[in-house]
Amino acid sequence: MSNNENTSTRDQILNMLKVKGSLSVSDMAVELGITEMAVRRHLNTLERDNLIKSTLVRQAMGRPTNVYSLSQEADELFPRNYSHLTLDFLRDLQDIDGNGKVEMLFRRRENRLEEAYRPQIQGSLEERVAKLAELQNEKGYMVEWEKGEEEGQYSIKEYNCPISQVAREFNQACTCELSLFRRVLKAEVEQTSCMAKGGEKCVFDIREVREA
Repeated sequence: MSNNENTSTRDQILNMLKVKGSLSVSDMAVELGITEMAVRRHLNTLERDNLIKSTLVRQAMGRPTNVYSLSQEADELFPRNYSHLTLDFLRDLQDIDGNGKVEMLFRRRENRLEEAYRPQIQGSLEERVAKLAELQNEKGYMVEWEKGEEEGQYSIKEYNCPISQVAREFNQACTCELSLFRRVLKAEVEQTSCMAKGGEKCVFDIREVREA
């Protein structure tokens, strides 16, 4: 069986479990028109990837049987529309209470992130930059960082923005990210490229705070 066929069957199993809920191996084999052994092979891969979970169910007659359902991780594979919902709420808030309330919300988010990040971002500036890049990567920003040409210079590059649709309309998201970086790095940070403003990536130039 080719990789494409493997992927197709795997997707069919995930879609089937999404629509029908919990199913046994025999249910899936009948639905897909393949052998139970072939179904089990796909289920083993899906279980290894933490995309499905199994539950032992007792039956009126015969031995208990395993039924399979989607894990929380698999549920995230299906389309989501959070950004449109968020945008609707932010627009409504702006209409009802004005721009100041929107600013306050983004500042509260910035403060929450600082509280979460600050205990983890310690050490030299290089160590702090590396840790910030790691934390942003965990949130899906696809980050790289590198040393600059001069001593004490660094840059962080973000190739993906998980909140890009929100940031394009509400630039407070970008302003607060820049402020967050300055606060947790305790350094001078300037943003030289921004995806929300048409850039290919977000780029932040970082240097040690200059002595007055």
